[in-house]
Amino acid sequence: MSRKKVVVSLGHDALGYTTGAQRDAVKVTARALADLIEAGYQLTITHSNGPQVSMIHKAMTELRRVYIDYTPAPMCVCSAMSQGYVGYDIQNALRSELLSRGISKPVSTILTQVTVDPYDEAFYEPTKVIGRYMSREDAEIETKKGNYVKEYPGKGFRRVIAAPRPIDIVEIEAIRTLADADQVVIACGGGGIPVIEQQHILKGASAVIEKDAIAGKLAADLSCEALIILTNVDCVYRNFGSPEQTPIASLTLDEAKEAIAQGQFEAGTMLPKIEAAVSYLEKVPAGKVLITSMNQVKDALKGNAGTIIRTNEAT
Repeated sequence: MSRKKVVVSLGHDALGYTTGAQRDAVKVTARALADLIEAGYQLTITHSNGPQVSMIHKAMTELRRVYIDYTPAPMCVCSAMSQGYVGYDIQNALRSELLSRGISKPVSTILTQVTVDPYDEAFYEPTKVIGRYMSREDAEIETKKGNYVKEYPGKGFRRVIAAPRPIDIVEIEAIRTLADADQVVIACGGGGIPVIEQQHILKGASAVIEKDAIAGKLAADLSCEALIILTNVDCVYRNFGSPEQTPIASLTLDEAKEAIAQGQFEAGTMLPKIEAAVSYLEKVPAGKVLITSMNQVKDALKGNAGTIIRTNEAT
């Protein structure tokens, strides 16, 4: 049986916010992913890592404060650590769920690097807050290192890093090989490890990549039939959070672009998901995007929930 190739993007709710919560959350997530596999989909999975990479960054920073001989871990290393341990939990939970259903299928995590442009405007206007609250003295040390910090009155300072646009997925051929072999692949976790290519050498960048942006690119690079974005709301809403809030069952590509221009979607929440849908559909016009919650994905696949976005030609 020929399976439909899809990228599934998992949000924070699919993973939890602590190591213990993550172990519990991925068991629920694994059931939803296994449902997709049973429904005939070949999955390449990507995921968020905001809470995880922040926790790792805090831990490594505090380790350096206690043990002066330790070297602080740069953001690229923290990102790699988060990919490893999130992937570990997802692949084990999903493998166990599949075996319980009588399905024997390899599940692998690929440590994934993503190139970024060192001159991306995001490096000049960083927006992603990460790490612990710092004193003014610690914030000044970070500033002297060339890092950005943001003050939170009454709480202290926190580091702010850039979120540049992804250019190329370094390990895309390895991901494609496993996907073409009908294996489940976990890749580009947390947006991928941001790297800058300098004379064939990959150098880690002090940044994070928006996980929705990389989900759209990954789905396009693999020529997937669909991109499924699982988030904490059942569907996309027009006028979200207002008394005029209304659910959107479907959008064309042009309608999605128009809604973006109208400022319908909040930056940092739904906007990156719609932008990822637009990016993917511009590369794969025959594809479709489904945005829904973990609880509603089965109904959404039947057209009874969620939001579907297609190009005008595919509607």
